[in-house]
Amino acid sequence: MTERKGTAKVDFLKKIEKDIQAQWESQKIFEVNACDNNNSKDKYMVTFPYPYMNGRLHLGHTFSLSKCEFSVGFQRLKGKTCLFPFGLHCTGMPIKACADKLKREMELYGCPPQFPEEEDDEEEPLSKKEDEIVIKDKAKGKKSKAAAKSGSSKYQWGIMKSLGLSDGEIASFAEAEHWLGYFPPLAIEDLKAMGLKVDWRRSFITTDVNPYYDSFVRWQFLTLRERNRIKFGKRYTIYSPRDGQPCMDHDRQTGEGVGPQEYTLIKMKVLEPFPAKLSGLKGKNIFLVAATMRPETMFGQTNCWLRPDMPYIAFETANGDIFVCTQRAARNMSYQGFTKDNGVVPVVKELMGEDLLGAALSAPLTSYKVIYALPMLTIKEDKGTGVVTSVPSDAPDDIAALRDLKKKQALRMKYGIKDEMVLPYEPVPIIDIPGYGNLSAPLVCDELKIQSQNDREKLAEAKEKVYLKGFYDGVMIVPGYEGKKVQDVKKTIQKKMIEDNAAVIYMEPEKQVMSRSADECVVALCDQWYLDYGEESWKKQTSECLKNLETFCEETRKNFEATLSWLQEHACSRTYGLGSRLPWDEQWLIESLSDSTIYMAYYTVCHLLQGNDLSGKQDSPIGIRPEQMTKEVWDYIFFKKAPFPKTSIPKENLDKLRKEFEFWYPVDLRASGKDLVPNHLSYYLYNHVAMWPEDSGKWPVAVRANGHLLLNSEKMSKSTGNFLTLKEAVGKFSADGMRLALADAGDTVEDANFVEAMADAGILRLYTWVEWVKEMLANFDSLRSGTSHTYNDRVFESEMNAGILKTEQNYEKMMFKEALKTGFFEFQAAKDKYRELAIEGMHQALVFRFIERANVCAARLLSVPPICVE
Repeated sequence: MTERKGTAKVDFLKKIEKDIQAQWESQKIFEVNACDNNNSKDKYMVTFPYPYMNGRLHLGHTFSLSKCEFSVGFQRLKGKTCLFPFGLHCTGMPIKACADKLKREMELYGCPPQFPEEEDDEEEPLSKKEDEIVIKDKAKGKKSKAAAKSGSSKYQWGIMKSLGLSDGEIASFAEAEHWLGYFPPLAIEDLKAMGLKVDWRRSFITTDVNPYYDSFVRWQFLTLRERNRIKFGKRYTIYSPRDGQPCMDHDRQTGEGVGPQEYTLIKMKVLEPFPAKLSGLKGKNIFLVAATMRPETMFGQTNCWLRPDMPYIAFETANGDIFVCTQRAARNMSYQGFTKDNGVVPVVKELMGEDLLGAALSAPLTSYKVIYALPMLTIKEDKGTGVVTSVPSDAPDDIAALRDLKKKQALRMKYGIKDEMVLPYEPVPIIDIPGYGNLSAPLVCDELKIQSQNDREKLAEAKEKVYLKGFYDGVMIVPGYEGKKVQDVKKTIQKKMIEDNAAVIYMEPEKQVMSRSADECVVALCDQWYLDYGEESWKKQTSECLKNLETFCEETRKNFEATLSWLQEHACSRTYGLGSRLPWDEQWLIESLSDSTIYMAYYTVCHLLQGNDLSGKQDSPIGIRPEQMTKEVWDYIFFKKAPFPKTSIPKENLDKLRKEFEFWYPVDLRASGKDLVPNHLSYYLYNHVAMWPEDSGKWPVAVRANGHLLLNSEKMSKSTGNFLTLKEAVGKFSADGMRLALADAGDTVEDANFVEAMADAGILRLYTWVEWVKEMLANFDSLRSGTSHTYNDRVFESEMNAGILKTEQNYEKMMFKEALKTGFFEFQAAKDKYRELAIEGMHQALVFRFIERANVCAARLLSVPPICVE
């Protein structure tokens, strides 16, 4: 980050901002109630996904929420009654995991802890999620004890020290509840310093710490279950063994958006005599198990591949059979019912791939009675089982490796592979692909002149050519399936193999997923409550909602459409973390992405329920106690057709709550990062449809998704120092210097770029603008007056009118970089040109008209219009 010189100008702007913000506070200028204005057509409600409270807000979050801020400022300018509420998220795992980690460190190393001399650690990337504030601060390489103490370590204690906390303060964070009282007030303090136009009466923290919000979430889930949107059963889900529960997006250190990937696990039986390392298992059924996504190609198996230098294990399955695969794959299988005890892998033998080379195998569907385990040097340990079934007719990797072994006698000799295990085996035609014939892999390898299995780039190109075309256009030519398209028989063949006990379904994560507790996740078959997003009628109605949703760009709409096409069940329950309990099964907590879908409705009434207290512990302004908020009471507030409930709450008070909701809903704009479209923002649509299925007038109106934020053209990262919190940015650039740079950073779903030089230039421009206004006021009498207008006057007035029109259009489209250009830069340039060309002098009326209009155009991007200084 750049170093800056004098601070006089920025201090000048900060003083103005502080004075004006104090006036706003005393006048309660952004506090607005439904009863203040009965015409709901003139209202405008914006929301931003409440950020996660395990640290201070950083510039990435500030960029996304600035879209709400700029938009609500524009709508206020147009005379609408505007509401921008702001909640603070504490539900889920991160706070609890950090607190527990701190507690373990104190138990192991004392308080303050005395850490080991050196630790290895990997750099962690900064999370891009809008509703998380990442406070981890890790760096690469070796760490000394001093480094660990200073915060550049994997230890939670060091992470807390990096936030400026003393040893005495840190110990309190071993209790999760302490986080809930510490970080939310700091977030509000920082947002107020930014000049946010928020009604802070409507702020709250989540979890059952706030009894009113807890009651609201329980009502939501009771309603969803009543409407058959929540179900229970065994489902494959990404799961953290260390945490003992499903690992949803918000719980992940890496692997956001990654789901379970289905494979067909092919059982290749090891024939006797067994390899020497397996001789002690005589009499057992031993299988090398290969994970494939192409079960229809098993008719073409010619051999099995193992990597000679890779470790494997043989473990006992629930029925007594022995499976051979990698430890990683066995770990996944142990959570999917493959082993007698869930999560336990009964290892009977540890092996290297070379120990099994040359083993004779019986494989399902292939026309070869016996095939052999052969060496392949390019198998990876982080995907599949480490055992690869070979179909050289249709897999370029397989034909390349088989040709290597056929051509190179020295390679066969190195691994003890006899000629009869390789030379008689030729590719078996099984699929005819238009343009590629029935031996597509050999053909494409010949066309690309692939010399060996090490031609990785060419092999990748070959696979790209044949795999997709084979799936969509390939036709089977094997007996029983002749003439049928591959895509039509894939599942049929898989099902037949499973029925014949020749294969089983196996799942693993599409890519590596690491939980926040640094655990590599698996796919587990779990009993769980889940939201059935795949249910046909629910999906169809959500698609109708999407059709009428303003997304501001086609890419965002396509991302929504893609999500709705694949989204199925979503686990909504967990056993660890913070949150509300499932009302009908209180051993479960409601998962953090699931309790945050319709809370925008809670914004409309919470100020009347919980008072001016984030945790809802103060007396309610209208005398309602949390225990009075029954399901029937919530129904009456949010559902027009609900009857008046049996309650001791006076009807006029419930009608006041109902009026607030009816006035403010629907949400006119929700702004967030594009990475929330596949999860939170899609759930947001689904759940609004589920809660108000017959009242589309309550469905979301618009969603504005933006890209991630770079800082000075580089990814933000604490470990490199290229990082700014909101507090640091306001301190360094003033609220408005920062806001100009945020507006300039970018408008599209592509990554935006906050440039510090732009923020510095903004400070100078604003300072210069204020000084010029002061100069015009001081020299008012020296300006030209009278009714006659010169040519230059008319040109200047015309340019102002054109600038206002263009700027309004840019605000309407939420194109704030363009609004900054037309409403500030070009507007100021028009004034400078007029000043230079008007040799007769500038006209009094035009100068002051310009000051007024310039403030109107730019003020929606600023916290304090410069005209406020006078």
